[in-house]
Amino acid sequence: MKKVFERVKADKRIIIGYSTSLILLMVTYVLTMIANNQLKDRTARVEYTYTIISTLEALLSKLKDAETGVRGYALTRDKSFLQPYENSKQICDSIYQNIKKLTKDNAVQQARLLDIKNTMNRRFEIFVSAIEYYNGNALDTNYKLREIQLESKREMDKLRLIVAVMKEDERRLLEKRDFDLKSAFATINNITIISLVLTVMLVVIGFVTYTNENKGRITAMNNLKENQQQLSNRVDDLNNANTELKQMKSLEKFAATGRIARTIAHEVRNPLTNINLATSQLKTDIPSPDENMLYLFGIIDRNSNRINKLISDLLNSTKFTELRFTTMAVNDILDESINMAKDRIELNQITIKRNYTTNCKLNIDAEKIKIPFLNMIINAIEAMEPGKGILEITTKEENGKCVIVVSDNGKGMNTDELSKVFDPYYTNKPTGHGLGLTNTQNIIFNHQGSINVESEAGKGSTFTVKLIVA
Repeated sequence: MKKVFERVKADKRIIIGYSTSLILLMVTYVLTMIANNQLKDRTARVEYTYTIISTLEALLSKLKDAETGVRGYALTRDKSFLQPYENSKQICDSIYQNIKKLTKDNAVQQARLLDIKNTMNRRFEIFVSAIEYYNGNALDTNYKLREIQLESKREMDKLRLIVAVMKEDERRLLEKRDFDLKSAFATINNITIISLVLTVMLVVIGFVTYTNENKGRITAMNNLKENQQQLSNRVDDLNNANTELKQMKSLEKFAATGRIARTIAHEVRNPLTNINLATSQLKTDIPSPDENMLYLFGIIDRNSNRINKLISDLLNSTKFTELRFTTMAVNDILDESINMAKDRIELNQITIKRNYTTNCKLNIDAEKIKIPFLNMIINAIEAMEPGKGILEITTKEENGKCVIVVSDNGKGMNTDELSKVFDPYYTNKPTGHGLGLTNTQNIIFNHQGSINVESEAGKGSTFTVKLIVA
């Protein structure tokens, strides 16, 4: 009992130590995030400052270009000199709005911008009046030019002064932010160092306590891991056995279906032959059958032929057939199968995803093996909504077998439908005959392979085929 209490105390110390370490690490992490955010804010503010300064300089430069154009026109009367002036008012207004947006959080700078706006408008009024004067007076422009230059210089000096004051304010703000940020960084660094030192100390103490007090726990954990691994291996063995059992049941079911089909064919074809013979005899005994008799004879013949064809299809889909083996790459088989359904794929706007991770060689009947894959592709296309369907085909190699997975995002199947999917004459299609997947299973089994299907209503279906690698 004493050992139990000592162990409980040791566990508490370990929990407290590691919990405190975790809290300190979280505090350090939060402080680091704060520092990073402040650094990001500082960088943004610096960029804002330089952007404001460069934009103010661009405004001054544009005004100078406009003044130079007006002055050149006054001297030469060549309207090409007015080109820098013509769009300058619109451009200057755009630059002004940009500066206003950049300084929207600074009421002082916004007030100065109003002075800039007034001064800028005054300059353009001078330019307009000057151009009008030059257009109406062919002579005596020197005096007017000097007058305009003096008035423009006064306005320009006023602008430069306002811009200089704005730049100085931005620089002072930047210096203040730098100082605040450095102080915050110093505090955060000190707290971080202290937290890390305490964390290391607590981790060391916790580690020593854990090592001294929990050797038995380490052994128990190792035993537990070993038992878990053994359990996992047994689960895997059980899953493999369950898969093999399902395959055996499928083979037994397929063989039983074949026997039943042969029995039914024998039992049905005998009376069917008698019916046909009797019908033929009736046609011979009646020398001049009327139109109604001919119609009835036609019904008997058509339905007799239909029954015979159904029996033949059932027998073909449930018996082992002779194969002509050849060696072929699995990806080539799948590509040819997809190409055979190309028209339906394009008509329904289906997206094909090929996840070919292997190109294993198969010893197969090249023509017959395409039938199962074509059936699966067509079924998937019919199960998916046009324009939204995604058909994914994957190849991989596992334990000496080539695995082909055909998945769709169609309507899927419920449990009852899934249990009957390979049964003859079972179909949920209005025009289906119910032998497609039966024939698919037959061909796969003829190649000593296996086929499995997983599906969920509303979530699509996945067919998995395994064939022996050549």
